Amino acid sequence: MTQAHLPPIGRRGLLLGLSALATLGGARLAVAQNIPASGARGERRLVVIVLRGAMDGLHAVVPYGDPDYAGLRGALALPEPGRDGGVHDLGGFFGLHPALRGMAELYRGGELLPVQAIAGPYRTRSHFDGQDLLEGGAEQRLNAGWLNRALAHMCAGNQGARRGLSVGVGLPLILRGPEPVGTWSPARPQRPHAELLGRMADLLHEDPVLGRSMQEGLRGRGFAAAALESTDALGGGFQLLAAAAGRLLAARDGPRVAALEIGGWDTHAAQGNRMQPALAQLDGGVTALRREMGAAWAQTVVLCVTEFGRTARVNGNMGTDHGTGGAAFLAGGAVRGGRVLADWPGLRDDRLFEGRDLQPTRDLRAIAKGLLRDHLHLPPAAIAAAFPGSATVAPEGQLLRG
Repeated sequence: MTQAHLPPIGRRGLLLGLSALATLGGARLAVAQNIPASGARGERRLVVIVLRGAMDGLHAVVPYGDPDYAGLRGALALPEPGRDGGVHDLGGFFGLHPALRGMAELYRGGELLPVQAIAGPYRTRSHFDGQDLLEGGAEQRLNAGWLNRALAHMCAGNQGARRGLSVGVGLPLILRGPEPVGTWSPARPQRPHAELLGRMADLLHEDPVLGRSMQEGLRGRGFAAAALESTDALGGGFQLLAAAAGRLLAARDGPRVAALEIGGWDTHAAQGNRMQPALAQLDGGVTALRREMGAAWAQTVVLCVTEFGRTARVNGNMGTDHGTGGAAFLAGGAVRGGRVLADWPGLRDDRLFEGRDLQPTRDLRAIAKGLLRDHLHLPPAAIAAAFPGSATVAPEGQLLRG
């Protein structure tokens, strides 16, 4: 029998493995979050939800008031407010998909700001390229994400603190980079016994590098267990992840920035049936996040983004194909919502991008920059570092209350 050759692990790989091993009990949170509060600024939270697969913004934030909407969408066109199965009204022109009941409630309470006709600076229709550029924050591929670069300028006086948290399986590009971040995912069926972890901690105690990593992992394990207590009642799927993120973010010594992701948006066929559960998951997740954050919700902004929109016209399979302009959402107690942010280009044939897509009139980077500047209060140099090569893109203002 031939034995496969295994590459050397190396010190970094060993450190990461030990940290993960130390945190598998109860929940997998790879760090202890010790972030000093510095007044209101230190209490502000930012959550980014990446909608993977290209959400059809015209199906989520419906421009039912556009005279060309019904003709372009055909059987996918949703009824106007007040009709059976109609959209939730957003002021007489736009409406939210019926599945977004919780988010419609946020809108009525002034805590949801849908953004329509928005895109990144790129014009690719490739999922792989689009997601990398969206999360990297530049017009070319980068190895680190814009949210990780922004973390470098938060709580700069506390270099040991890990301020960001990835919730779910894996670490998305948006949080990858030199700044240390935490990870949490639901507990695995098999996890090491506490006695084994204790022995490992004793064995490595004197090591200046491995000992510190092991202790940090154990503290993270304890922090997650205390913050989450039990995940049995948190629901399933994305709702479970969002609820857990809410509890961790609400904790006094918890993280202040988090990233989540949810798939199911690549609707080339049978879009009406396929998008309904995806929207319901997103709605349930945002609702769970709000519930679990409690009073901290008032200091929170949730940014929901996708790599690009979809075609304005329906294809032959009752779906839509990869497009350009789409929609995004801002939610949270800190958001100046109750309105739709849109420079609406219209759906007439001569107004469509390349004759097929919603024409983007806003840059996603402007929204993110506005949040970094006005919500997290990062300086101009930090925002420029988060989004390199974007000096001509001004931060969007008037996104927040007060």
